[in-house]
Amino acid sequence: MKKLLFILIAFLAFANVNSQILDPAKWTSKIEKKSETNYVLVFDAVIEKDWHLYSQFTPDGGPLPLEIEFKNQKGNYTLVGKAKESKTRTAFNDIFEVNETFFENKAQIRQEIVITNVKLTEIKVDFNFQVCKEVCINVEKNFTFKIPAIASNTAVATTTISDVIPLDTVTVVAPATTLNETPIIETTPKEVATTDSKTTEQRGLWSIFFIAFLSGFAALLTPCVFPMIPMTVSFFTKQSKTKAKGISNAIIYGVSIIFIYVVLGLLVTWIFGADALNALSTNVWFNVIFFLILVTFAVSFLGAFEIMLPNSWANKVDSQADRGGIIGILFMALALAIVSFSCTGPIVGTLLVEAASKGGIAPVVGMFGFSLALALPFMLFAMFPGWLNSLPKSGGWLNTVKVVLGFLELALAFKFLSNADLVLQLHYLEREVFLAIWIAIFGTLALYLFGKITLPHDSPMTHISVGRLSFGLVVLAFTIYMIPGLWGAPLKIISGFPPPMTYSESPYGVGNSKGGSNSAAQVLPEGAHLGPHDLIAFEDYDKGVAYAKSVNKPILLDFTGYACVNCRKMEDYVWSDPAVLKILQDEVVLISLYVDSKEELPKNEQYISKETGKEITSVGNKWSDFQITRYKANAQPYYIVLDTEGTMLSNKPESYNSNIDEYKAWLREGIDRFKKGE
Repeated sequence: MKKLLFILIAFLAFANVNSQILDPAKWTSKIEKKSETNYVLVFDAVIEKDWHLYSQFTPDGGPLPLEIEFKNQKGNYTLVGKAKESKTRTAFNDIFEVNETFFENKAQIRQEIVITNVKLTEIKVDFNFQVCKEVCINVEKNFTFKIPAIASNTAVATTTISDVIPLDTVTVVAPATTLNETPIIETTPKEVATTDSKTTEQRGLWSIFFIAFLSGFAALLTPCVFPMIPMTVSFFTKQSKTKAKGISNAIIYGVSIIFIYVVLGLLVTWIFGADALNALSTNVWFNVIFFLILVTFAVSFLGAFEIMLPNSWANKVDSQADRGGIIGILFMALALAIVSFSCTGPIVGTLLVEAASKGGIAPVVGMFGFSLALALPFMLFAMFPGWLNSLPKSGGWLNTVKVVLGFLELALAFKFLSNADLVLQLHYLEREVFLAIWIAIFGTLALYLFGKITLPHDSPMTHISVGRLSFGLVVLAFTIYMIPGLWGAPLKIISGFPPPMTYSESPYGVGNSKGGSNSAAQVLPEGAHLGPHDLIAFEDYDKGVAYAKSVNKPILLDFTGYACVNCRKMEDYVWSDPAVLKILQDEVVLISLYVDSKEELPKNEQYISKETGKEITSVGNKWSDFQITRYKANAQPYYIVLDTEGTMLSNKPESYNSNIDEYKAWLREGIDRFKKGE
């Protein structure tokens, strides 16, 4: 019994040591025979829940895309097109300011090849990819496919498969985990691999619904819709024989409004597909065209002209409303949608594009939220007609709402133009220019709300209401808030709308190329550079340790990556805290090791890892192997407090942790131990 207990404890201890080596994507592979010389290499991955594996087509500037390297291709086989992928999802990453494309739950990669060397016996393929959840992992997988011998007298075109492997089978090859490991080969019945990776599009649907509901409420307060409430409710209550019938008709009317807009969302999803608009939203021309459309809508809202559907449409629909019954009420709701289009159309169009960027059924959810806000007043006021007396009277304030929406549409338009500029890297609409435009737009809106500017259709004013004054002050405060952004302020409230700080004329702000006089005069130690928040940072472990010894400070070892989302989040939201930043500036030596660096190591420094058996050829490979070998971990961000001899001072390493107090306490624990000589 004691021996059994000892073995169990030893096993648990061993499991604990290796528990930090994460492998959230499990790969299998197989080869399918398509013709005498054509084969399809199939790679299947099962991805753990909530992890993202990034596609080979994810845009530059964000997480690392999947890279596929065919090691022995030259002179042996050719590729038929680019590797095909199973279903992916695209979503905006507010840290890198790009749309990233990734797999969830499952992934399949298929690559067709044509064999040109009849003596070829195997194909070697390497995958380099990144998977992220709360941490990011850079992974290399090696695959080896066994090819049956091909008999040929003169040309590959007349080859036939030999009897080494039956024609009705395929070779399934498990990927080698190291360069020295022999792959496991199984012979299984041939079947065509199918992709069943149905991704869940629930993420963000509640936010779409909430935004859509607010948009519907805003549309409700426009001069095209608001006056219709008392008119329509009065019609139902007066024309119905009983109060109950009037209420039921008004409810049917409200449900009809919801039905019409939800059908619109369904049509958009059906015509374009669940992901087509999603992909389209990252297209340069789409962003430019939608910029022009939004500017047109904005100018219309500001009073230059009205966008209306043909009057004949409204007349035909209105004539059908006289039929009575449920069909007549449905046509009344359709008439409302057509007549109010000049006010609701721009809002609905903007909302559909925003919803489409989420993919899946988001357009349907968006239209449901919008129409629910639009329909609720008609239903509620029909149930409680006495409430109509409390409604504010139609007047100039309705036009004010419309004008405010016009300013908001104009501001949003430049976000789409900025997307196109970022993709093309034209640098026409850099951060300073974008912020200057927004400051001008919202500053002008504030002047309008204070009554200093009037537009067409505005009623004469002798005074401004308290509500209008209050809203004007909010807009003015927002305008003033944006101004320091020209001098390098992060502007976290609107993070994701302006271009990132690195996409600017001066990354440190207007008129400041070095981030301030202190940093400009700062003399950096040998081998150091200015990292996040102008922290002195080393990217070489040995140089960082040597400097730490010379100044007698503990080391904050930071395993990070250029494309690590949560590494940037930690730097932007945790390291920027004044108390944490003070510690990083004064009490530790920062060594940041980038595990995704592609810089090639000198030939005399390249080696084969004793831990993984992989060939270490780049700087990123070196630091990744260093992390795995010494700390039995492979995820980033990953932080360790060390003394000047490389001994760990904190109880445990720290990973992604957005709790500033906890991170600060963890740092303080390691520093205090260093001071005590523990």
